[in-house]
Amino acid sequence: MTTAADPRRRPRGPAWAGRNYSLLTAAAFVTGLGSQGALIAAAFAVLQAGGDGGDVGLVAAARTLPLVLFLLIGGAVADRLPRHRVMVAANALNCVSQGAFAALVLVGEPRLWQMMLLAALGGTGQAFFSPAAEGMLLSSVEGEHAGRAFAVFRMAMQGAGLGGAALGGALVAVVGPGWVLAADAVAFAVAGALRAGLDVSHIPARVPGGGLLTDLREGWREFSGRPWLWGVVLQFSIANAVVGAADAVYGPLVADEHLGGPGPWGLALGFFGAGTVAGALLMTRWKPRRLLLAGTLGVFPLALPSAALAVPVPVTVLCTVMFLTGVTLEVFGVSWMTALHQEIPEEKLSRVSAYDWFGSVALVPLATALAGPAEGAFGRGTSLWGCSALVIVVTAAVLCVPDVRTLQRRTERVSPAGAPSAPVGVGGITDAGHGAAGPAAGPPAGASADASADAEGALGRHG
Repeated sequence: MTTAADPRRRPRGPAWAGRNYSLLTAAAFVTGLGSQGALIAAAFAVLQAGGDGGDVGLVAAARTLPLVLFLLIGGAVADRLPRHRVMVAANALNCVSQGAFAALVLVGEPRLWQMMLLAALGGTGQAFFSPAAEGMLLSSVEGEHAGRAFAVFRMAMQGAGLGGAALGGALVAVVGPGWVLAADAVAFAVAGALRAGLDVSHIPARVPGGGLLTDLREGWREFSGRPWLWGVVLQFSIANAVVGAADAVYGPLVADEHLGGPGPWGLALGFFGAGTVAGALLMTRWKPRRLLLAGTLGVFPLALPSAALAVPVPVTVLCTVMFLTGVTLEVFGVSWMTALHQEIPEEKLSRVSAYDWFGSVALVPLATALAGPAEGAFGRGTSLWGCSALVIVVTAAVLCVPDVRTLQRRTERVSPAGAPSAPVGVGGITDAGHGAAGPAAGPPAGASADASADAEGALGRHG
């Protein structure tokens, strides 16, 4: 296997930043900038076409549904085919769908069904992209440097998301949503071109099993046979759902009635993003020995934003809470990616990632839909306190799993037989990882930042 020491594969920079890792990080940064702005632009495009808040929700749901439906298939496909080709094909689909969306907005009044259809195509592309991307990133770095590499990757992604949201919001006001959507389509094209340049010649060819269902069953056995893995995913399936409801429904309402409108709420979300960048920077230096214990303890502050909205606290206090939450969730995010990297056999990474993503996002649409009825039945304050309580309960519960408390950092990757193998070379396939939970966070428990950016704002469970 070619390692980071190979001058053909290692550009200028840290020894662990191989060519593939650098290309994937650059591509993720580009899509992070474009996608965060497009998330804002899509909502305003619906409103400018005469839609209301319900129509905005329908377009968002049209993207989420195929994401949930096709994630597991996407994971199986990514473990059968070269992952970088799956990623490039998904980027091409996202580029075309986003470009068509932009054209509709620029040349006329798009209809709701057209916007929903294009959003669904984007969600389908994301369903195939995310598992492939996470598998690529996790297999791209050496065990000794994995934590630092994942932290730098996430820091780049979180920074891109933070800057993209600010830039996108300003550009929507100046040039309109259509041009921002067009810029996102270009970003997907650039990212796809970068990923097409990945060198995977040293990766052994994958031999398909007995069929797609067989692959899915093997992935399920890998997933369900590890209590720490399914325990954390179950934890975040609930935590992501309630935090997603609080952020999407209750947060804007509290901001409008008590904090002074959307400006302060956007500022608070910006502080959360800044916290994730600071947390990623911290994890470039800190290497906790008990990975999942340190990471899970960092999830408890996720209960704080809902509690702060329930009070509600002044904007300065809310911003402080959001920043702290962003920092601690990045501790979890990097620790989770490192655990997956060292414990899951490389040839099953995408399937395990697909189950991870699926479990983490499946309940979010339901929780968001029930947020309004819950407010009517129990009151907003009680509902927000309930969100905080659920985060604390499920996080405390997952600490009862022995492996969550005891899993330790190693420098070796698990071999297909389950025994530690030699450290993985940096030249491997790269990219993915994803999402931090919490306000304005990214996708699944352990999903990659890149996946989360391309998902255009999907809630992230772990980090």
